[in-house]
Amino acid sequence: MKIYIGTDHAGFELKNRLVSFLTKLGHEVKDFGAYSYEAWDDYPDFIRPVAVAVAGDKNSRGIILGGSGQGEAMCANRIPGVRAAVYYGGPIDIAILSREHNEANILSLGVRFIEDKEAEKVVSVWLATPFGGEEKHARRIKKIDA
Repeated sequence: MKIYIGTDHAGFELKNRLVSFLTKLGHEVKDFGAYSYEAWDDYPDFIRPVAVAVAGDKNSRGIILGGSGQGEAMCANRIPGVRAAVYYGGPIDIAILSREHNEANILSLGVRFIEDKEAEKVVSVWLATPFGGEEKHARRIKKIDA
């Protein structure tokens, strides 16, 4: 699967680990940065290109990272066709439902609240979870995208 990934300084180290992790799993990964640690960079510079890429490639997914993941998801969700869901710990069912019910195409990780292994696990499960396809969920997604 084609996966677009991006982060600001907060997720820089974990992003690099996830790029390696995803590549080892056989995914094609396009990294939109950050490419170096810059404490004062701005997440929209890295998140928006991921969201635009995912919106233009219906067979892809995106992973974005930030301190809480909230601002990053807000940025991504401004792009038509993007449905970014936030995960910052807790039950993994949250990530599963974002795929099954909402067909989330971007996962936003709050790196200040999760460990690396937890991030790998949630990313793996999220990528493997298909959209459930129930009519009521498909109808709601159409309304969101309209």
